[in-house]
Amino acid sequence: MKFTQHIANNLQKVYFGGNWTASNLKDQLKDVDFQMATYTIAGLNTILSLTFHIHYYLKGTMDVLKGGDLTIRDQYSFDHPQLQNEEEWQAFLSNIWTEAKEFIVHIEALEDEILETYLAEEKYGTYFRNLVGIIEHTHYHLGQIAIIKKMIKSRDKRS
Repeated sequence: MKFTQHIANNLQKVYFGGNWTASNLKDQLKDVDFQMATYTIAGLNTILSLTFHIHYYLKGTMDVLKGGDLTIRDQYSFDHPQLQNEEEWQAFLSNIWTEAKEFIVHIEALEDEILETYLAEEKYGTYFRNLVGIIEHTHYHLGQIAIIKKMIKSRDKRS
């Protein structure tokens, strides 16, 4: 199996399940409604904000894999759309799942040799660093989402 296939497989699992940690983005968000997604607790980021932030880097990197430029910037990585209702939240999630699947296909199509080359520019590091970094970044914020969900649910039980 190509190493790029292993990377794609790990990304598939952190987004959709089957990884060693038994936690994935889709399962964590399946019972999150618009109210929970946009609720601010203890001054932390909202679940919407974290979900957008996670996916921002995947989408920006996918643009490069599709032959485009790397146009994302850290300073905009929390500038999520101002969703107004449950329908917009569900459409937002649906788009994330679609784009994640597309990104996985693009990674699978890469040859292993590209992993040692720079993504866009040298200052951004190699393809390997960026692709594995997206997986690590997703796991990191996935843990935050899980904790924030528990905090919100705990608050709701006390009401």
